[in-house]
Amino acid sequence: MPRLAPLGNCHPGLRRCWHPVARCSEVSDRPVRVRLLGEAWVLVRVGGTLRAFADRCPHRLAPLSIGCSHGDTLACAYHGWRFDGEGRCVEIPALGSGGAIPPRARLEAAHGVTERHGMVFLAPEAPLAPLGDVPEDEDPSFSAGDLPVLTAKASAGLLADNFLDMAHFPFVHASTFGAEDPVVPPLTVSREPWSFLAVTEHEFLNREDPGVAAGIRPLVQRRRVTYRVVAPFHLVLRIDFLDAGGTNVIGFFLQPESEESCKVYSTIWRDDLEGDPGRMAAAVAFELRVVEEDLVVQQAYDDLCLPLDMTAEIHTKADRSTVELRRLLADLVVAAESVPRHDGDRGAAGRAAEPAPAV
Repeated sequence: MPRLAPLGNCHPGLRRCWHPVARCSEVSDRPVRVRLLGEAWVLVRVGGTLRAFADRCPHRLAPLSIGCSHGDTLACAYHGWRFDGEGRCVEIPALGSGGAIPPRARLEAAHGVTERHGMVFLAPEAPLAPLGDVPEDEDPSFSAGDLPVLTAKASAGLLADNFLDMAHFPFVHASTFGAEDPVVPPLTVSREPWSFLAVTEHEFLNREDPGVAAGIRPLVQRRRVTYRVVAPFHLVLRIDFLDAGGTNVIGFFLQPESEESCKVYSTIWRDDLEGDPGRMAAAVAFELRVVEEDLVVQQAYDDLCLPLDMTAEIHTKADRSTVELRRLLADLVVAAESVPRHDGDRGAAGRAAEPAPAV
């Protein structure tokens, strides 16, 4: 295989993937502008149905996101052209009621747009990888807490690498959760075509367990750590506390906006907070501090790309999960380059697409 170029935020292979672009609560019948892979898109609920179109009117290319919705149509603010939920132009005010509408007067739609675990996901072209899932989001025993959406001058690939990297914990997170022992426990990695699991069970010092202070349980306890990754940037960490009980789940979802900008969406799911809003707020604030610690390092990078050539960096056994990320994304890039692009890769009708079965 020839050496692959580093993966930047606007790599064309990423067009064939699902990406988060907004929280569901942000999208209503008022158009919302988002950026993905260097392109502008407009999100809007037309007739109550979520739609995603390239953010430009075909008439004079004005941004549709400054327009408005009228019933079951989206209206351009410049000349009032109206488009239905399928993207077809249904009215041109300047022509009057009898005017002929040009056949090409239709919007360019994303191949797919859908909602899952509180977020809107968009696929510019037919996705190769399925949309990832979070089973805990459907489990009534878990409560969810959303972190604020963060915008960073960062690489989505490097941020994903950082999320999977356990070796940096004692150094970057010394003031939050960093452990004294810098040794990374062995990980078992199992791979599917567009996803992988990385799992380890190990002992740790559980200073946060009230059962330790009460003398019910020892300080040294066991936990199972499971990383679930779906290409390109849908990452979930599940931590099961095997002795103290309880499970913490951290979702980390990345939106590469431009070559130098990335949005970070993160949600936590907990089954050990007894539905207490105050405890959830404290947990969210703690996770936010952790992400902010990571961003200090990530925003210091000069080269905002993830190397896919395995000889470009030095790897060790402690890098098992991040090496697998590079392999997964390399496979994605190669597959995307081998699939010819067709006009039907984008959703000409502008309909909300059903995602592929979740992983």
